[in-house]
Amino acid sequence: MSSSEAVTPISPDRTITSTSPGHGYKVLGEVRMSSVAEVTKAVDTARIAQRKWFEMGLDARLKKMEILYKILEDNQETLAKASSEEMGMPITMARAHASRACQQLRWSLDNAKKYLSDEITYEDDKMKVVMSHEPYGVVACIVAWNFPIPNFEQSVCPALIAGNTVVMKYSEEIPLFQQTFERLIEESDFPEGVVNFVYGDGEIGKALSNADYDFLTFTGSSKVGKGLYQTVAGKFKPLALELGGSSPGLVFEDADLNDDIIAQIFNLRFSNTGQFCSNLKRLFVHESRVEELTEKLVTFAKTQKVGDPLDENTQFGPLVAKRQVDALEVQLKDALDKGAKVLCGGKKPDGLEGAYFEPTILANISDDMKVVTEEVFGPILPIMTFSTYEDAIFKANDTNYGLTAYVYTSSKDIAEQAGRDIKAGTISANLSNGMQPCTPFGGFKESGIGRQRGSEGFHEVTQVKVISYDK
Repeated sequence: MSSSEAVTPISPDRTITSTSPGHGYKVLGEVRMSSVAEVTKAVDTARIAQRKWFEMGLDARLKKMEILYKILEDNQETLAKASSEEMGMPITMARAHASRACQQLRWSLDNAKKYLSDEITYEDDKMKVVMSHEPYGVVACIVAWNFPIPNFEQSVCPALIAGNTVVMKYSEEIPLFQQTFERLIEESDFPEGVVNFVYGDGEIGKALSNADYDFLTFTGSSKVGKGLYQTVAGKFKPLALELGGSSPGLVFEDADLNDDIIAQIFNLRFSNTGQFCSNLKRLFVHESRVEELTEKLVTFAKTQKVGDPLDENTQFGPLVAKRQVDALEVQLKDALDKGAKVLCGGKKPDGLEGAYFEPTILANISDDMKVVTEEVFGPILPIMTFSTYEDAIFKANDTNYGLTAYVYTSSKDIAEQAGRDIKAGTISANLSNGMQPCTPFGGFKESGIGRQRGSEGFHEVTQVKVISYDK
């Protein structure tokens, strides 16, 4: 949608109905959708607040952010339960991600001065040249539903620390979580207009993308990201896009397929019921190891408890909504029609009402199947084989995406070479984890533009200014 296209007016009395995907789509409540006029007002309010927020200085902003940190830390259980009930994440996982978001914010607060302070880039006896990182101004932030707490921290907190103000819209799948989060923000000590929330579906997202912001950040699908890219290009504004992925896993001939590795491969694919942009979504196994790997992975999958996301013992919850199940079934049917074989799963579990689908592992995969050519945002893992290193790298890179990749080998040389040869933003070998608070996250190709987290996360939401002085 170009910036010149009109946005359809939306009645202020439209509501979003929230349902529980883990409890038979029980209605949890309703939230009034923002109007286009309210979106405009939120951006205008953020613009009025931004100058004073920036002029407070970094030290003062960090003190305000410390208050937010304490509120989030003290309310982890509240936020975890809200996300678990509304989008179906198992409660133990929701708690872990609430804790991780706090850890990420802690790193940002502790390292902001290092990466946002002025730097002398040149100095002699006559002059000094100083480089500074200044905020863009008003940041429009649109984020997905799959990791509600980390998505706020990664997309919003560095921008606020740097001196931007924010207008944020969560996905319409989690409006009650957004309300809960907004109330916690109101308890913090931010000046009026620094953090603003709007509610709605794609039309409200379009209204926000057409508003008078200075920088846009989006977390979601590549399809929507491409549309936003066109909109923002027409406005000649900068943006950051954290989009989809079809991440490969490569299991080489010399891989140690111990219990920890098998558990990690399973969790990398099926964590959060496969609703994870950086999930391992295509598994390539050396032809000499495929039978062993498949047997171990299927055995592990059958030990996982599928059930109520609020149950402490549940390891595998529902998808976020029925539409996700419907999309998954279309992709699975396409694979089966083209000859794929179901090794485990492949259906909705008996006795559970809601958006449930069993962990599904497929073999006999061909390159034209949707489970290979499309991003699969649900619990399906296709397993394929390769014969040589070159074959493995070609297959890993044979995708429009490039977010993450995972390599399993006992050879340090192979791990390092694969890290150089795979076209993705983050490559992790064996049990290592490149996704740390200090490391940037983002993708190649259609997996996005820009980076979140680490020093790059600060620099993404700021622009460089160089000033030279006579001595």
